[in-house]
Amino acid sequence: MSTGGGALGAPGSRIGSYTIERKLGEGGMGSVYLARSRGGRPVAVKVARSELATDPVFRERFLAEVAAARAVGGFHTAPVVDADPDAPTPWLATAYVHGPTLAEFLRTRGPMDERALRALGAGLAEALEAIHRCGLVHRDLKPGNIIMADDGPRVLDFGIARAVESTRLTATGHAFGTPGFLAPEQATGDEVTGAADVFALGAVLVAAAGGSPFGGGTPMGMMYRTVHEPANLDAVPEGVRHVAAACLAKEPERRPTTDQLLDWFEESAERAEGGEEPGPDPRRLLASEPTPPSAPAPVPAPDPIAQAATYVPTRLDMPPKPAHAPHVPAPDTSASEEGVFIAADSNSSILVDADGVMFTLYRIGAPDRNVREEDPEQADVEAEFSWSEIADVTGRTVRRTRLLVTLALYDGSSYSCEINARRAAHLHTWHQGLADALRRYLRR
Repeated sequence: MSTGGGALGAPGSRIGSYTIERKLGEGGMGSVYLARSRGGRPVAVKVARSELATDPVFRERFLAEVAAARAVGGFHTAPVVDADPDAPTPWLATAYVHGPTLAEFLRTRGPMDERALRALGAGLAEALEAIHRCGLVHRDLKPGNIIMADDGPRVLDFGIARAVESTRLTATGHAFGTPGFLAPEQATGDEVTGAADVFALGAVLVAAAGGSPFGGGTPMGMMYRTVHEPANLDAVPEGVRHVAAACLAKEPERRPTTDQLLDWFEESAERAEGGEEPGPDPRRLLASEPTPPSAPAPVPAPDPIAQAATYVPTRLDMPPKPAHAPHVPAPDTSASEEGVFIAADSNSSILVDADGVMFTLYRIGAPDRNVREEDPEQADVEAEFSWSEIADVTGRTVRRTRLLVTLALYDGSSYSCEINARRAAHLHTWHQGLADALRRYLRR
């Protein structure tokens, strides 16, 4: 990679044959620069962080990103114009799409009205349809990954997209994605399909309306609410609320397809232009087989997520948080980051990032605690440990499918948390993900 005699990324330096003008932003995988081709065309060049370039797993993911972006193309994304995944510092160049991200748009202009939400939803559904047609799942659709271009929204950043047919890359067993927008199956480490992107589309609609479907707070708190609690749709205009609710169904099979979403948005727009009501409840419109009026109402199957939410463990493997443990600031949830390990089941979760390790156990009732059923977070037990406290971290398999993570502190105490992967493939990738995070952060 040529740097034109200047520091990498500095104005006037070169990445490949492209001359850097300025930095556009920074994310978990690296930095993005506005650059010019030799013919003067603007491009966006994404450059991987130098410390990731030596990681063969990262290079494999970067290759997947390039292949994913090239496979989709068209007006749904920013077309790839050049890339060098084998460079000392891998990079990817795409056509520069002028416009703010949806996150920036909402910050400067405020929430969208019903008409704008329909247009946004239709554009995103069309983009996801193109992505899924190529056998891909984006996995991290959110306002920061959407450009509000003049010709409609464009979906960016295939940094954690995975080919559906590639079992090893899709069965990650831990939560790639951004809390608040990732689907329940991502939070619990289950199989991820295009339905997860539809869930994220629903969350984006809520955010664009000025709401937050699963509140704020810590990533673990948002992931808990994503799995166990209904989305808050109060901010969404009535004409779009039902379709957002359909997208945010807990079970992937109950969410609409992108084609069904496009049908609804198209019909809704036509009705609005004709001065009519938005139309029937999209939960009926989006159904693949409409139920005849005379048919008896179907009896819903037992909800495994609701059943899991009522489970109370009979023992607590993790002592309460020690009084001396310093508070660890909540990680920035505005973007998903490489190097963050998250494993979760319906009862507990583990987060490992640059700040340290956090264990969370959900719905832990104790005789001396007044726990309100309507506020399940009051029943959580959390313990946070900074890397300055931690002498060692180990992970081992127990009871065939469970990962037991144990922390040894410099003061001689130890704490543990156990997560059920349910599948051997998930357990294997949890071990890999934990090992990668510990190599990055733990100084033995």
